[in-house]
Amino acid sequence: MEREDREKIKEMVLRAFSFRHACKEFDPERKISEDDFAFILEAARLSPSSFGFEPWFFLVVQDPDLRERLREFTWGGERQIPTCSHLVICLARKGYFMRYDSGYISYMMEEVQKLPPEIRDLKRQKYREFQENDFRLLESERALFDWSCKQTYIALANMMTAAAMIGIDSCPMEGFNPQKIDQILKDHLGIEIDKFGVAYMVAFGYRLKDPRPKTRQTLEQIVKWYP
Repeated sequence: MEREDREKIKEMVLRAFSFRHACKEFDPERKISEDDFAFILEAARLSPSSFGFEPWFFLVVQDPDLRERLREFTWGGERQIPTCSHLVICLARKGYFMRYDSGYISYMMEEVQKLPPEIRDLKRQKYREFQENDFRLLESERALFDWSCKQTYIALANMMTAAAMIGIDSCPMEGFNPQKIDQILKDHLGIEIDKFGVAYMVAFGYRLKDPRPKTRQTLEQIVKWYP
């Protein structure tokens, strides 16, 4: 890539990061186009994950009545949920899917990653060692679920950056009661909450008003080099 092209890309990406903020209220009259939202979802689909096992599943909730039920138990989204153009709930896969010996892991290696049998066996063994010894993820269901949630945040960051690059605002939300939200998803969407749990919600749309200037620490305050 030519230097001039690299500089243009860097400028474009940094401009998107400067544009992005946690939008607290959206313009309810402005809707994201189908093509633009497909682009945002594609950014999630193409996101990396540990071992490439994609521990995520995304729900796009547009129904106003269901949104209102969710809003009741989402103190961090009281203004965002009713006004956003698109609301995404990210589910993280629990141990049912993510254990080294699960059918889902076999499916991912065989059908998605197309690995030959000998490579699948080696990868499963390494994944088992990672879960049992390195990160000790099999000590509790919670440990494995929390690890899955970590992976889903990579997709969240990519969705928000992709949106910002085309002038679309977003707001990630963790301010909710997970047990209440899980129950709503079970009761109204048939989500199997023994297999999935909510990692986060994220709202997309167009800002109602401009945010205050972005504040961040300097690089010198957060980075230390060891040459």
